[in-house]
Amino acid sequence: MNGIEQLPPWAAVLTAVLLLTGAAVTLVGSLGLLRLGTFYERVHAPTLGTTLGTVFIAAASMVYFSVLQSRPVLHEILIVGLGVVTTPIALTVLVGAARFRDTAEQSPPAREPENN
Repeated sequence: MNGIEQLPPWAAVLTAVLLLTGAAVTLVGSLGLLRLGTFYERVHAPTLGTTLGTVFIAAASMVYFSVLQSRPVLHEILIVGLGVVTTPIALTVLVGAARFRDTAEQSPPAREPENN
């Protein structure tokens, strides 16, 4: 089938714990998106949930495939690295755009100069 019958019990348990932890953290981040009130609060929870959830799920994948192939599988490090770098950058860009929009809406309209 998929080789899971060849996986030692300790690796199966570790993979399951890491995978369930990653899924739970991602779920909590998603619930934070639904639960929190303002945009600035809402953008924070999924960002943390996505980053930490991806780390746990990638670690589970690394354990599973490294044990099955009897060699280290490190492709997931690239995935985690890109996720850890790009997710906070996307958060910063979104919050900056929202702040720009909020200040533009609150500032009084520019008056045209009077010609005398």
